[in-house]
Amino acid sequence: EKLHISEPSNAYDFGQIINAVNTNKDKAACADLLTITDPKKLPMLLSNKLEGEILLIFIQSLEYYVLGKDPGLVYQHLFYLSKAERFKVVLALLSKNEKEQVQQLFDLLSENQNHQYSLEDLESLKKVYEL
Repeated sequence: EKLHISEPSNAYDFGQIINAVNTNKDKAACADLLTITDPKKLPMLLSNKLEGEILLIFIQSLEYYVLGKDPGLVYQHLFYLSKAERFKVVLALLSKNEKEQVQQLFDLLSENQNHQYSLEDLESLKKVYEL
């Protein structure tokens, strides 16, 4: 059954939705969530709850469902995701295969580059993701 996603107003709501999305590995619902969530609010909404699994479902959802429609939004989410608490810890724990998924999203972003970010922006963000 498809998850109904409405805009989370606080970290608790966001956490509840993320848990449901993650349990069901529902990338389409995760993409809906990321589409209606202001990227600037991500660090606040994630609070200290960022984990590898969450980072990966975000990466996959952005790649499969959001990139084709709005590469600028994908860039914004990656940018603000890197400002989240525990980001560096989570990044350090990613496997080689998981890092490759992140790299793939960056490659697609540079192929789909639009006016909302420059290739220089993308390169500096890649460094933040240690790619």
